[in-house]
Amino acid sequence: MKIIDLAEELRSNPYPGRGIIIGKTPDGTKAAAAYFIMGRSANSRNRVFVEEGEGIRTQAFDPDKLEDPSLIIYAPVRVLGNKTIVTNGDQTDTIYDGMDKQLTFEQSLRSREFEPDAPNYTPRISGIMHIESGLYNYAMSILKSDNGDPAGCSRFTFAYHNPGAGQGHFIHTYMHDGNPLPSFEGEPKLVGIMDSIEEFTDMLWNNLNEDNKVSLFVRYIDIKTGTYETRIVNKNK
Repeated sequence: MKIIDLAEELRSNPYPGRGIIIGKTPDGTKAAAAYFIMGRSANSRNRVFVEEGEGIRTQAFDPDKLEDPSLIIYAPVRVLGNKTIVTNGDQTDTIYDGMDKQLTFEQSLRSREFEPDAPNYTPRISGIMHIESGLYNYAMSILKSDNGDPAGCSRFTFAYHNPGAGQGHFIHTYMHDGNPLPSFEGEPKLVGIMDSIEEFTDMLWNNLNEDNKVSLFVRYIDIKTGTYETRIVNKNK
């Protein structure tokens, strides 16, 4: 698979929806993760990321304007020991609870499916990063309707063992803007990662559509020590 230019990929798509990027820095020393949210409605745009423990949660920027919180208020990032979970919904908690009971990432998600937001049936995308004894691997999942039919749920898991330095994978909810919004298709896209968390954060934020972007989370984790750096960017300030 050819590595795509992530900046161009984001710049050319005004509405990929919510997206997860996981990979490894070019120097091979850090695991990298990013999660962004976008919005078309006033309710979706009325959000910010805030830190919560070792993870983050979404929060209404203006509580007085919050409408339906069911699909927009959740914890996108949680940490369970040496595992970091990143998702686009409350399935973060499902994965956390399942893996805490010794279920696998894939098994934990079997109780979930796409979001009940007809006619889009937004896919649930999830990622898990595992760092132990200087070794690093990650996996990604997408749960989506059966080609737009909510009677069926298609489940895909992609696992990456000992990923190559400077490489990562990008999965997002929608192929592009539309009505209804078309679900992501195919396997996660192979993309490049940068050594500098500042440069990577700036590149992602600056290339997301100005009208639709809402918030961005980026974390770099030292593969040897487990220490991490986090960056959060919110459009609402």
